[in-house]
Amino acid sequence: MEPRWSMVETERDRNWLPLVIAIVLVAGVIVAGLVMSGRKPAVVVTAITAGADPYARSLPMTGLAMSESANLAGGKVTYIDGHIANLGDRTVTGITVQVLFRNYNHEVTQNETLPLTLVRMREPYVDTEPVSAAPLKPGAEQDFRLIFDSVTADWAGETPEIRVLHVEAHP
Repeated sequence: MEPRWSMVETERDRNWLPLVIAIVLVAGVIVAGLVMSGRKPAVVVTAITAGADPYARSLPMTGLAMSESANLAGGKVTYIDGHIANLGDRTVTGITVQVLFRNYNHEVTQNETLPLTLVRMREPYVDTEPVSAAPLKPGAEQDFRLIFDSVTADWAGETPEIRVLHVEAHP
C-alpha cells in the first residue's frame, strides 16, 4: 500500500461557467457604479454680469429664509425657501436663477445657476417639483425651494443674491 501523499490525483473536469458569470456580473456592477457616479449634474457658472430676463421684474421673490440639515452621507445641505408671484400676463413654465454667495468683503465666493423648484407639499417632508410640472399662471403665487449640496466655507452667512436669468413662458 502506497502512502496517501504520494498518490497522484487525477485532474478533475471543472465547470468554469459559474465562475465566468460571477466575474462578468461583478465587472458589470463596478462599471455601472462608475458610470452612475460620473452623472452628477455639472455646476453651471454664469458670469455675474449676465443680464436678467426681461420678465424677471414680473416675478418678485419674497419671504426668503435659509435653513440647513444633515444628509445621510454626513454632509450639510443648505436650503433657500421663499415665495414667488407671477405678476405678469404670461404663464411661466420654467425659471432659471443665479445664486451668488458672498464673503465678508462682498466678493462672490460661490456662483451657481440652477432651476427654481416649487414646493409641492410640506408634510411629511418638503417635496419639490420643477415649474413645468405646475406652471405659474398670471396672478398665481407659490412657495419655492433652492437646494445646495455644498456651500463654500468663505461664505459670510448672509442671504445670497438671487437673480432670475431665464424665464420660459407663453401667453
